[in-house]
Amino acid sequence: MSYALFSCRTSPVTGIYNAREIDARIPREVLDLLCVEKMAAEAAIAATAGEVITCNAAVAYEAGAPMIVDKICVAPPKPSEVRLKITHTSLCRTDLTFWRAIGQKKVFPRIFGHEAAGIVESVGKEVTGVKPGDHVVPLFTGECQECRYCRSGKTNLCQKFKVDTDRGVLASDGTSRFSTKDGKPIYHFLGTSTFSEYTVVDQACVAKIDKAAPLDKVCLLSCGITTGLGASINTAKVEKGSTVAIFGLGTIGFAAAQGAKIAGASRIIGIDVLPEKLALGKKFGLTDTVNPKEHDKPIQEVIKEMTDGGVDYAIECVGNVKLIEAAVESVHEGWGKAVVAGLDDNTKFVSVHPGNFLYGRLLTGTFFGDYKGRSQMNDLVEMYMKKELNLDDFITHNLPFHKVNEAFQLLIEGKCLRCVLHMEHDH
Repeated sequence: MSYALFSCRTSPVTGIYNAREIDARIPREVLDLLCVEKMAAEAAIAATAGEVITCNAAVAYEAGAPMIVDKICVAPPKPSEVRLKITHTSLCRTDLTFWRAIGQKKVFPRIFGHEAAGIVESVGKEVTGVKPGDHVVPLFTGECQECRYCRSGKTNLCQKFKVDTDRGVLASDGTSRFSTKDGKPIYHFLGTSTFSEYTVVDQACVAKIDKAAPLDKVCLLSCGITTGLGASINTAKVEKGSTVAIFGLGTIGFAAAQGAKIAGASRIIGIDVLPEKLALGKKFGLTDTVNPKEHDKPIQEVIKEMTDGGVDYAIECVGNVKLIEAAVESVHEGWGKAVVAGLDDNTKFVSVHPGNFLYGRLLTGTFFGDYKGRSQMNDLVEMYMKKELNLDDFITHNLPFHKVNEAFQLLIEGKCLRCVLHMEHDH
């Protein structure tokens, strides 16, 4: 039996092996078989290019009603678009908020989902940067790399692909790529709609990543974790030895704690009213935890007493106006900075005494952690691959895609950080 020097890792989805550094011996016959499997997978992708694909999707036909996993039609991509085979998608509270559609424009029937990972199935003729077979992460906030915003070097917002939760169509031509089997349109969500086995996105809304990365883990980088991580690293710019308070310990909050730890903070204080959330804190870098219910004074006063006048940075991860006010008042006068990283569906107006700002306290916000998704997503993936970033502990549940409504219920009941849905492709 002949042998070939070959090191490989397998895609967690397709089983396709990728050559890496030469550090293992694999029989030549096995290597040949792997190559045949790879060619077959690539041929399957090529066979659907340019064709309408019929697949399963979780369709929300009305606000707040259980989604129905239904057969839908997904049209081929237009010139600047990419059609993706979604392999894994997770749930975010943003999906829950707009599925409920309380006090918001009701855009239904609709396919939700925006935290995901997958494989490029086909591309439009104007697409550059990705090709069929590439592993990618879809992005709810685009990066065209051409508009004034993208070229400014001052923001990760994109003028052309700025988030519009009311828009149920793609930006390229104002129409949907989804339809029922009898031809009726189904609307998109955030330009991603990942609760479908196949979806179509603009090339500005997709990031190519390392094929060796496990898609069931890096799908989490599409929203909440990146937001929290960047709130500490990019927006607050936490320094080594500084003190940080994290208000709200969900996915964004724990990611913000992790970002503060990576940046070298000496003290990271987690604040939440749920004891079970506080108990998870050390996994993500918290050094202290505080439950406001256990104190008879405002939480900002507690934080000031703990830190000799206030923390250097406070990250508010819920979007609750009272917590935002507390975050501002918990940072140290003269240099303290508070960052808003959350937005809930009941947010009204923040009321903070202007004296806080006159004495040097700052209040700012962050969108997607100030990361440029298309340009920088693979950097985050590589952090995970090097074990510099913990994603695994955010995943509290794994479910097959057809149990999407069960996953939503876990989120509603506060029983999960992230639930990853595994697609069940039959082709």
